[in-house]
Amino acid sequence: MNNKLEKKFIDLLEQNQNIVHKICRIYAYDEASHKDLFQEISIQLWKAYPKFRGDAKFSTWMYRVALNTAISLYRKKKRSIRTTSITEFEFKLSEEKYDDETEANLKLMYQAIKELNDIDKALVFLYLEDRNYKEISETLGISEVNARVKMNRVKKKLKELINM
Repeated sequence: MNNKLEKKFIDLLEQNQNIVHKICRIYAYDEASHKDLFQEISIQLWKAYPKFRGDAKFSTWMYRVALNTAISLYRKKKRSIRTTSITEFEFKLSEEKYDDETEANLKLMYQAIKELNDIDKALVFLYLEDRNYKEISETLGISEVNARVKMNRVKKKLKELINM
């Protein structure tokens, strides 16, 4: 890939890295797996970037690739995870840190979200990112009506999980 394309990718990834961190927060269960998942999603985004046509916003495309990567890696928890070393790639990203106080306030919600199945986790994540139902349906590959119905069911389930 040429340097111009690489620079554009790095800039877009840095601008949108919170998307990847939030997905990692939902699908990873500890700091090490968070870092591994972030690395794997970054690599998959890099590999797929030459095929990005720009039909959708970069962030929507990024959600789809990141969620598909996370879901496929963590769907079968017993399956070994194959990763590619980040040292094969020359770009470096500045890592954003989370505020501990904010994290403490979100802990209960994250615990409840982790109890959901993989697709429901992705749905909640996109909803919490203020994505409209059209974007959610495009990202998850479901109809807009289905996204709305599923979200209502997931909201009820989260309320039940939090109030236990």
